[in-house]
Amino acid sequence: MTPERTERLTSVLNKRQPDLTVVLENVFDPHNISAVMRTCDAVGIQDIYILNHKIPPHRKFGARSSSSAAKWLTIHQFTDAAACFVALRKKFKKIYTTHLSTDAVGLHELNLTEPVALVFGNEHSGVSEEIIAMADGNFIIPQVGIIKSLNISVACAVTLYEAFRQKNNAGHYAEPKLAGDQLNILRDEWGFIEE
Repeated sequence: MTPERTERLTSVLNKRQPDLTVVLENVFDPHNISAVMRTCDAVGIQDIYILNHKIPPHRKFGARSSSSAAKWLTIHQFTDAAACFVALRKKFKKIYTTHLSTDAVGLHELNLTEPVALVFGNEHSGVSEEIIAMADGNFIIPQVGIIKSLNISVACAVTLYEAFRQKNNAGHYAEPKLAGDQLNILRDEWGFIEE
């Protein structure tokens, strides 16, 4: 690995945000998943959770829409909602779903600087009632048009860039957050060679 490549990958690892993640529940189109992965990589998310408890697990994701982002992310796949939430609760203080409900708050009201998991649902039916019941709250992306929803990959991008804004303003990107085993595992997976 060239020194320039090592420097580039080190810079990326130093900006990773282990306290922010996305959960995709029963998202059917692999191109939507790949587009979300690309945005996750762009804002420094390392771990992404894919929960398919009502559709078959995905075998691969659309390389064209992700620009191969999947190879740089740690993908956790679950077929059981309870098991997925047990894993999430170990790392994240809050779990929010995108869901239009009377108790939903606007995206910009969320504190996205704390450890948080953001759940996005199926393209047609949204987040399931089961997941809504297990989450800490619901949020909506403010809109003023006729249609009250965005494509999932767009909704995710808008949300993650609000998280990026909040975290950047709070200085979260100024110091590396990855350490210990997780950092060493990623360095091995990414092909770092110890001098």
